[in-house]
Amino acid sequence: MIPTLEWTADGVKLLDQRRLPARTEYLLCRDYHAVALGIRDMVVRGAPAIGVTAAMGVALGVKQSRAAELESLQRELDEICATLHATRPTAVNLAWAIQRMRACFQSASQGPFDRGRIAARLEQEALAIYAEDIAINQAIGRHGAGLMPDQGRVLTHCNAGALATAGYGTALGVIRAAVAQGKQLEIFADETRPYLQGARLTVWELLQDGIPARLITDNMAGHFLHHGGIRAVVVGADRIAANGDVANKIGTYSVAVLARENQVPFYVAAPVSTLDLSLASGEQIPIEERAPEEVTHFQGVPVAPTGVPAANPAFDVTPSRYVSAIITEHGVARAPYETALRELASKSQHTVRAG
Repeated sequence: MIPTLEWTADGVKLLDQRRLPARTEYLLCRDYHAVALGIRDMVVRGAPAIGVTAAMGVALGVKQSRAAELESLQRELDEICATLHATRPTAVNLAWAIQRMRACFQSASQGPFDRGRIAARLEQEALAIYAEDIAINQAIGRHGAGLMPDQGRVLTHCNAGALATAGYGTALGVIRAAVAQGKQLEIFADETRPYLQGARLTVWELLQDGIPARLITDNMAGHFLHHGGIRAVVVGADRIAANGDVANKIGTYSVAVLARENQVPFYVAAPVSTLDLSLASGEQIPIEERAPEEVTHFQGVPVAPTGVPAANPAFDVTPSRYVSAIITEHGVARAPYETALRELASKSQHTVRAG
């Protein structure tokens, strides 16, 4: 499986997902500013991958510091974290990873000042987050595979695969694990306008793995849920509130409503780090608004009349009443989510309530 991101001696190497599927190119981010731009400009995307990348960005920034005393290094850390935190507001894994790196910094700062020792500890922590993410995704896959039909069609929206994580994937991890168990699945992938993550990334991943995939436009989802034999929907998440409301790529809410109308189970696969238990409901989740040019143009080519205004919310919120279950590395949560999610979160030593 092609790596999404990598820590190297020269910086953080990111698979440039803007170029897929036409070209497989990597962007080397030589400082934390470049890492921040890579997150903001969607070189890397997907909540878990954003979190891992941010952790590496913090480690890289401290590694390159020339601070002579702890107070100066602390100020630099604050600036590094603020710069990375400002890139994408919806994915809670970003804040989670930064908070974990801050905690590591505080621990590593005890005793006589040694910048090299602190930087080495942060590098170790970032690499631990990377390795944990892959293991977490594999655990999500194991817990979710049993929810998939033994054979038939499964619908997914956006990309919640290896490309959205450090490796293996959340929603696609569930699909990969189910296929590995011998289940005969055909995956229907929404194209996911306006950025086409489904068309450019999800079907590319599935074809790489030899998993049967069929691409459909977003406005075909209702038709196939009603007439096309779809037996389950599984998607990822960028933030999940305490009551089980789920923020995910724009268009997810529509799919969830259509799934309920057609008695098709709608599953969400996400690590516990995606839970934001400080938020009572999805009404409090900030929704990123991206440039209107992503709607009016595609790869620089206009697809709408010049000057027409366009709205471009990157995410929407699916109310928990439409969610059949939430699949995490610690198990499967079902309603009432307020209790079930807190129980799962309590099993994780790294859960952060990030508001």
